[in-house]
Amino acid sequence: MSRILIVEDETHLAEGLRFNLEAEGHEAEVAETGEAALAAIARTVEQPFELIVLDVMLPEMDGFAVASALRHSQNFIPILMLTARARPEDVLMGLESGADDYLPKPFELAILLARIRGLLRRAQWMQTPRTPPNVFTFGNKRIDFDTQELFAGDRKMRLTTMETNLLRYFVQREGKVVSRKMMLDEVWEVREDTDTRAIDNFIARIRKLIEDEPGQPKHLLTVRGVGYRFLANPE
Repeated sequence: MSRILIVEDETHLAEGLRFNLEAEGHEAEVAETGEAALAAIARTVEQPFELIVLDVMLPEMDGFAVASALRHSQNFIPILMLTARARPEDVLMGLESGADDYLPKPFELAILLARIRGLLRRAQWMQTPRTPPNVFTFGNKRIDFDTQELFAGDRKMRLTTMETNLLRYFVQREGKVVSRKMMLDEVWEVREDTDTRAIDNFIARIRKLIEDEPGQPKHLLTVRGVGYRFLANPE
């Protein structure tokens, strides 16, 4: 059984989600605002929630702000974001704010439950020791893909699931140019004919993690008019 926080201001939907999650054997709690969600999370530090189902369109403090606040406070509880805003730039905004998965409304209940099970499994795998670790080293940086951690000298930084997935994607294609459309399709699983600049903002965030000088990147390079290329050992 997992403890799940539902952040949703539509009462009928929130109660429906609670009913179905409890039917699956989980313990579910509802918060109707972003502020109430953060208060509930702070109140349950001793017995923390294991997943948040987070609506975007909330009164006053929206879901993007809630996710950002949690990540800035170094809280990496898995977040499944729900919203009627399903444009690629909205999806990327949600992922940039720290969400681990993004499900547009309306959605099939079976799909929602499958996504929740996947996030809970992933969180459990992260807590299970593995040998050998899935580690990639470049320059003075080291990425542990199992624990979703980035090491730079004596510093250790926690990565979100999407940051981890994107870094793995680049590492697997080291030296190759990947387009924005490829990244949208293969990493975010957003299929859209039109490119979006939101992906560039996400790249800027990745550069702050892996580059010594983000303004003059050596590892994650822009290929003008095409996309990006990752170099582990630039000359």
